[in-house]
Amino acid sequence: MNHTLTDSVYQKTILTPLGLDQDNSLILWLLMLFASMLAGGLYIFDGNIALVTGILYFSVVLLLSLFRIDFSLYLFVFTVLLFEQFAIPGFPTITREIYFFNNLKEISYVPFFNAGVVSPFEIHVLFITFGLFLHITMRRSFALKPITVWASFLFFFACFVLAFLNGIRGGGDFLVALWEIRALFYFCLMYLIVPQILNTKKQLNILIWVLIVGITIKALQGVYRFVDMGFTTGGFAVLTNHEDPVFIVTLFALLIGFLIFKTGDKQKMFLLISLIFLIVGFYVAQRRATYGSLIVVISAVIILLPTIKRNQFLKYFLPVLALLFVYGFVFWNDVSSSVGRPAQMIKSAFVEPDHRTNFSDYSSNLYRDNENYNLAQTVVNNTAIGTGFGKRYDQPIPLIDIRFTLRDYIPHNQIYWVIAKMGAIGFFAFWFFFNSFVAKGTQVFTRLEDPYLKAVTLFILIAVINQMVVSFFDLQLTYYRTMIYLGCLMGLLPVIIQIDAEQNAEAESKPEVV
Repeated sequence: MNHTLTDSVYQKTILTPLGLDQDNSLILWLLMLFASMLAGGLYIFDGNIALVTGILYFSVVLLLSLFRIDFSLYLFVFTVLLFEQFAIPGFPTITREIYFFNNLKEISYVPFFNAGVVSPFEIHVLFITFGLFLHITMRRSFALKPITVWASFLFFFACFVLAFLNGIRGGGDFLVALWEIRALFYFCLMYLIVPQILNTKKQLNILIWVLIVGITIKALQGVYRFVDMGFTTGGFAVLTNHEDPVFIVTLFALLIGFLIFKTGDKQKMFLLISLIFLIVGFYVAQRRATYGSLIVVISAVIILLPTIKRNQFLKYFLPVLALLFVYGFVFWNDVSSSVGRPAQMIKSAFVEPDHRTNFSDYSSNLYRDNENYNLAQTVVNNTAIGTGFGKRYDQPIPLIDIRFTLRDYIPHNQIYWVIAKMGAIGFFAFWFFFNSFVAKGTQVFTRLEDPYLKAVTLFILIAVINQMVVSFFDLQLTYYRTMIYLGCLMGLLPVIIQIDAEQNAEAESKPEVV
């Protein structure tokens, strides 16, 4: 009786005024806990709001990783898209000054300690991995999903690890080797853990929302800078990070999939509304590599689509292509206007830029040509197993200084980088894995009946092709954001296969209606 009376008083005096009841009263206690942690943290750390906020944030991340690991994954992917690994020259932003990808000892608002060689994003990955390990070991009903093309993945991963050991054994710099392999390692990790976390179509849909919103926000940042400078690039080389247009290209493919397969509903509408911002964001990024990848991506979409859908796509795309040809013809030799800049970036891939009228692209091409020659000589000298990670590639042609501390280890052409570091054997393993994945993904894509799953699978396949093309021209295999993004997308294929199998089993179990 007394217990009932106490509950009633608690409900009337505390929970009801706050709009809570006994079932969700945990929210109140959590808020009180975090308020106490905030006050105590500010007192202990002398009012360091940034540090205390970070501690609270990772407390939430830990709880999510233990109790709602799928939510922790959504949050992680969103923060990877939102925050920048590298600063954009001339544009200091909060999304960079959080230093999400920097080691703790390099972050100004964190007290310095020598052991702080882990970054905030790595802490989040550790929490997710720890939470997944607990789920696997403690839940009897937990069933590990097989990863796609597991044999070719293991072959690639083994060659990857051996190349790291080979570099260290041959006198390579251990820290440099870690910098070289970190992005690829986290790609592999995402490829492994994403299929174990997501299980349902609803979870898949939420993650796609996270990707769409995160990438659109980055495009809007570029649009804001463009508008703020009077609809010009203001003489700046880029207005976004190098990775952002790579992401935007994949959203174009996702929208095409939604339109062709007549699915996506709210996501399709959101992308249509955001399309102008994505296009402007892609333009102000001013990355020549992504213009090349966009051409390849559109070609790949045409090839992958079934015949009927391909004809439907071409019906609308051919007039757009005609307009693009007219644009290219008009601005092919226009080196002065901002409107003609995309034409010049595409032209520079086919025609050697004139050093008098387009010195920027001319010098960039010359540097990359010299770099590629040096990589070729490195491969000649280390054909079978490569130099290994952590070692400089050969430079028979001395390169000019550029603003990149790992210039002598990581070149622009990251496909050549793979063969220089991992040798012919590792290079074969690299392509065997990605080609096997695309082949398997294409097989899945052709037999899927669900329009939404079909559009998302097309999105995944295009992301792989896009990444490989961009990596041939630019630093992309060593960027954390792009490789985590790619690993997350490729990790979705087993999820799609499972969802499709469950849908087919459910359809077969339903009695036929006569």
